[in-house]
Amino acid sequence: MQRYFVPFLASKDQFEITEEDFKHIVKVMRMKEDDEIICVTEDHKTALCKITNISTEQVTVQVVQWMKESVELPIDVTIVSGLPKGDKLDLIIQKGTELGAYKFIPFIAARSIVKWDEKKADKKISRWQKIAKEAAEQSHRSLIPRVENPASIQSLIDISESYDVKLIAYEEDSRLGEIKNLVKSLQSLNEGGSLLVVFGPEGGLTTGEVEKFLDNGFVSCGLGPRILRTETAPLYLLSAVSYQLELLR
Repeated sequence: MQRYFVPFLASKDQFEITEEDFKHIVKVMRMKEDDEIICVTEDHKTALCKITNISTEQVTVQVVQWMKESVELPIDVTIVSGLPKGDKLDLIIQKGTELGAYKFIPFIAARSIVKWDEKKADKKISRWQKIAKEAAEQSHRSLIPRVENPASIQSLIDISESYDVKLIAYEEDSRLGEIKNLVKSLQSLNEGGSLLVVFGPEGGLTTGEVEKFLDNGFVSCGLGPRILRTETAPLYLLSAVSYQLELLR
């Protein structure tokens, strides 16, 4: 059943769906009155709804039944990705959303080949946010991960102070066979906790970046014995979180 993220009109127990979602319902899905969809409110509540009216600009739906769901990871995971080339960040956001990420922060790393253009910032962020929304709908999430503006290393350090656990995925640790820090970190987290993980761009993190993160309370960890691509590593991490905190509990 199709799922849409919508604002909630509490006084009528109704939703009014407009713009892109309206077009999707009417022109792509070709739905009619009395068809049912799932709606998710801004406060992450889910409802089975029936279409009651289709006008030229909006679809009105009525709540049939509020649903109880438990689809989100038990902790909030923020993925920090060193700005990669091409459409790799698109993939990280799409698949990371499917795997349960709570937030994405692009990172202006020393070895990022891509240079951030402030003139195109709004357009890029909007595009990434749309990717997250569509992936959240497809994977039946109850929230849309937020995609933040790219951050500097100092901004990340400032942001990290509000997190319970903060990690850097460092390929040198994988080469040296480090296998314990990720497991220990995940085992230390309780439901409702928060985790921030930094991944370097294609060239990895510099020694200077790693030292600065470590000096500010980050823990360096390996992600198994193999060296993963910048677009693969966040997906490995999210899968490990799900296994440790969902499947084993």
